[in-house]
Amino acid sequence: MRRALSLAAVILTALLLQTTVFGDVKLLGARPELMYLVTIVFAMIDGPASGAVAGFAGGMAQDFLMNEPKGITALALTLLGYVVGLARQYIVSPTPALPVVLVAGGTFLGVLFNRLVAFLLGQLDTGTLYTLQVAGLSALYNAVLTPILYPVLRRVVEGSRSRKVVRW
Repeated sequence: MRRALSLAAVILTALLLQTTVFGDVKLLGARPELMYLVTIVFAMIDGPASGAVAGFAGGMAQDFLMNEPKGITALALTLLGYVVGLARQYIVSPTPALPVVLVAGGTFLGVLFNRLVAFLLGQLDTGTLYTLQVAGLSALYNAVLTPILYPVLRRVVEGSRSRKVVRW
C-alpha cells in the first residue's frame, strides 16, 4: 500500500512539474520528459517489474492528463522501464555518472520509440531530423535534471519498501 501511494505521489508530482514549471521551458521544440526520468530511476533501483509498473502508470496518467493519444506513452514507458530494469542486472561496477548516462540514453531511445509508434499509428506529422533533435534535447534536459532528482527519487523508492520483520 505504501509503495502504491508513493508511486502515485511521485507520478502526480512529476506531471504537475512537467505541465507547470517545465511546460514553458522549451529549447528548439524539446522539453524535459519527467515521466521518462521517473520510470528509468524506478527501474534502476527496483528492477524490471517496478520499472514496468511505474512506466505504465506514469504513461497512462500522462496520456490522459495531457490529452495525447491514449496508450502510446504508456507502451513506450512500460517497455523502457522493463528494459532498463533488465539492463541493471548486467552493470557490475556502478559509478556516480551511471544514472545520468542511463537516463540520457533511456530518454533518447524512449522518445524515439514513442515517436515511431505514433508514426506507425498515423499520429506523427514531423520529420525525422526534427524527431531526432527533440529526442536528443529531451535526453540532455533529463541528464541535467538527474543529479538533482535522482537522490530524491531514490529516497522515496527505498523508503517505500516493506520492512522485514524477524521474530524470535
